[in-house]
Amino acid sequence: MSSSALLALLVSCLMWGTTGVVAAGMSANVSTFAIGSFTMGVGGIILAGVTWPAVTRAFAIPEARRWVILGGIGVLVYPLAFYAGMRDAGVAVGNTVALGSGPLFAGVIEWLATKRRPTRRWFVALGIAGLGLAFVGIARGGSSEVGLNGVLLALLAGIAYALYSVSGSRVIAAGASFRGSMGAVFGSGALPLLCVLAFTGGPLVSDFDNLARGVYLALGPLVVAYLLFGYALTRASASLVTLVTLLEPVFATLLAVFLLGELLPPFGWLGIGLLVSGVAVATVPRRLA
Repeated sequence: MSSSALLALLVSCLMWGTTGVVAAGMSANVSTFAIGSFTMGVGGIILAGVTWPAVTRAFAIPEARRWVILGGIGVLVYPLAFYAGMRDAGVAVGNTVALGSGPLFAGVIEWLATKRRPTRRWFVALGIAGLGLAFVGIARGGSSEVGLNGVLLALLAGIAYALYSVSGSRVIAAGASFRGSMGAVFGSGALPLLCVLAFTGGPLVSDFDNLARGVYLALGPLVVAYLLFGYALTRASASLVTLVTLLEPVFATLLAVFLLGELLPPFGWLGIGLLVSGVAVATVPRRLA
């Protein structure tokens, strides 16, 4: 992976890591569905709007259209399944299952789409990073009650994340720019999310502080972060890119510790070390590894 792609993903992970801190500041009557549908619905429309010329060129590519549709389905399903999974399985377990399974599903989907099997190095890196993610999840919420439905919903979120990640990569491979790919995929999934927002978003859009936080989530962790994510997809496979994004819980945990005053036991710091190590195994050039 190029240094520019890795830097783009690190900035993306940092932005995604701020979502928990920002969402924690919203009033208690704002539902997780409202947060998810506002972030990816409004953010997806903005992303499509600012990249519209590139989006139209992406739609003009016959090979790209089915991937845009599939990616849009992933964008629609992800926030609904992800936040519902966290509600039923607990934040720590829901995050761990969704984020940890995403790269694995991405590897499988990309394998089926390209007929190229992920490397042994990728599997080793995923195993190390996945173990670290589990440690962080246990450390941050080991006492949470875990519901089977929540775990299944988190797995569905992992599939959805993998689907729109691989779809974005295949749209780029078909000849679209990363701007057109991200704008088309997120724009196609945003419209139905706005319908969800219409039913759930009252407390969010009617309060200035809540709305300001929602606007940040739409512009930063969605528009800017996914443009950087799309750029990284032009430099590496979707399976590798999604593996690197497992660093998001590292930033989220560090921000929670230093800004929200959460405590992280040594077990959690070990998990962060494993997460970083797993990503390093996947991204450090062989001649330096």
